[in-house]
Amino acid sequence: LESQQSLYSNSTDTTYGFVACVISVLLYGSCFVPVKTIDTGDGMFFQWICCSAIWFVGLVADTLFHPSRAHPAAMLGGALWATGNITAVPVVKFIGLGLGILLWGSSGLLIGWASSRFGWFGLHSEEVSKPILNYCGAGLCLLSAIIFFFVKSDVQKRTSTESMPLLIDDRIKSMEYLFSMISSCYSGCILAIFSGVFYGSSFVPIFYIKVHGLTNSSMFTGSSQNETDYCFAHYSGIFLMSTVYFIAYCAVMKNRPRIYPKAILPGFLSGLMWGLATYAWFMANYYLSAVITFPIINAGFGLVAALWGSVVFKEVKGLGNLLLFALASCVFLAASLLTAYSKS
Repeated sequence: LESQQSLYSNSTDTTYGFVACVISVLLYGSCFVPVKTIDTGDGMFFQWICCSAIWFVGLVADTLFHPSRAHPAAMLGGALWATGNITAVPVVKFIGLGLGILLWGSSGLLIGWASSRFGWFGLHSEEVSKPILNYCGAGLCLLSAIIFFFVKSDVQKRTSTESMPLLIDDRIKSMEYLFSMISSCYSGCILAIFSGVFYGSSFVPIFYIKVHGLTNSSMFTGSSQNETDYCFAHYSGIFLMSTVYFIAYCAVMKNRPRIYPKAILPGFLSGLMWGLATYAWFMANYYLSAVITFPIINAGFGLVAALWGSVVFKEVKGLGNLLLFALASCVFLAASLLTAYSKS
């Protein structure tokens, strides 16, 4: 009887975990859709609005469920995420929604997988029952990122007066102007990989606190083993760091930042979607494990974004590009499935 109850409990936890993964995938893959056709300028104002909404989600979740007692060090993960997020708007503008999210999803998957698999950054390495499949999955993920790099996206540039600089200073050049001096495709790919590295590292502080919370000689001793308890601290780190970046941006722009009122509501909606997606990911980590959730969620939301970009926004055109895009997507999906299956 006890074995049957244990089996039922494990099955229920697995079901909850995969349902949380699906919710996270759909919300992550769609969170930039509300601002896809909205002019956001250099993205600094947008990222601050988005991060404000993310913090709001954390506040509501913390109030409705239970006040978290997470160590303040968990805020470091939010700061890492906010650092990667400041490049999100230029990435989407330069190489499109689908390709951008797929690229930073690939690099984020590798960082998240490697830190858990090999015990980077002071974590305990997670053993897998099928290491060959695990390594093959990671290798295919890297291959998919290389293939994505050669996909040329057709992102239309805005020429309306609204997209023109509102404030121009001969001495102070905006991020948008500086980026325009470089090839948009290659700079977009590099920025996407940069974002992915920080996105993939953003959970590391939480994992570190959990691992060292089980030891008796650590400042984190007794810390919660439930990822959702770190949600509010993580989101607070995101909001605080994004505010620091926005204040620095205002200082560089001589207190004349580019403000885009039409981006406020879409940006807030985008942040709400991201906040809910990450909360679902925290739940999935609790019921499954990072080795399982990282490949599934990164691959899943990348493919959802790819569908938005290629089917709805027509960012990928031409038979050659479509074939490369399809090949890279299939390789990415296979890599994620192999990585996830290696744990079973």
